[in-house]
Amino acid sequence: MVPKELEGNPRRKPPEPAAGHSDIGTWFGQLMPNLQPIVRELDKTIRAVVLDLTFAVKSKRAFYGRPALGWIIEVAPYDVSINVVFLGGAGFDRPPPLGSTGRTRYVKLSSLAEVTRPAMVDWIDQAGRTPGWT
Repeated sequence: MVPKELEGNPRRKPPEPAAGHSDIGTWFGQLMPNLQPIVRELDKTIRAVVLDLTFAVKSKRAFYGRPALGWIIEVAPYDVSINVVFLGGAGFDRPPPLGSTGRTRYVKLSSLAEVTRPAMVDWIDQAGRTPGWT
């Protein structure tokens, strides 16, 4: 089977990388208080597992990328949960369960314990090696 070509969404422009992690740090303070510990732990886990990251905030969402792979993870907070979108997740070995169109797959997190479960750490690791959104 030939892998599907990477294609961007022509209606959606990728975010511009920030100079550093500070935009993500500022973004934490804009989230619902009950989600802040979950997102902080998620951020810490992503930065520990994937090296050489770039960061951006666009449309109230945080993006993590790698220069050679594009944007690989999008973090979308809602009132009671957080969607962690793996922008190349369809190509993972045992992809995340949610999302059935295109290349993205995601998981919903609503507790701190869900951030460090083995499957989540594995998906983050795979994201660091899989082309995302350019």
